[in-house]
Amino acid sequence: MPATIQGPQKLGPLTPLVGEWEGDVGVDLSYHNKEDDTSETSYFEQAWFKPIPVQENGQQEIWGLSYGMKAWRHGEEAMDPFHDEIGFLLWDRVRQQVMRNVVFGRGIAILAGSTAGPRDTEMRFDARPGAADYGILQNPYLLERAQLMSFDSAFTIKDDQTFSYTSDLVLKLAATGVEMHHTDENTLQRVKRYHPSAAA
Repeated sequence: MPATIQGPQKLGPLTPLVGEWEGDVGVDLSYHNKEDDTSETSYFEQAWFKPIPVQENGQQEIWGLSYGMKAWRHGEEAMDPFHDEIGFLLWDRVRQQVMRNVVFGRGIAILAGSTAGPRDTEMRFDARPGAADYGILQNPYLLERAQLMSFDSAFTIKDDQTFSYTSDLVLKLAATGVEMHHTDENTLQRVKRYHPSAAA
């Protein structure tokens, strides 16, 4: 079998994600306020990742992707998505740091990250409230009702056509006084590559 030939990968470990993706095996475990119940929900998801211009902060150079992810509960694909996020995945080659700068439509903003090498196939994005670097912010209502205690996420590149992710948000629920894990996981398949000759 011939060796795989790879380019310079200015985007580091983010390189394989460029393109559009779909996944139909998502599982969401979360607390539902109206039902006062914790249960699993299966979902279908679409995601896209597009390169952005290099970002310069003085001597720091950051390469990255803008991205978006939307998810629909099975049986509700013709309705509005129940989950919608936009953000950036960023790569600092010199410091060997990978970052996920994400905003959720519920009024939550997270900058998460960790150490990663340029050709790593697993990237971790972790954050804690109050941290000066990788931290969490949420709107006042959510802070009162479901305070975020931690965010731990990982993207794993399976092969050229497949990646999976896991996400674990630990919440302190005012309704129950206990902490719970809101988890999500899915495996997505590439449905489109981006090329200069592709139609807009």
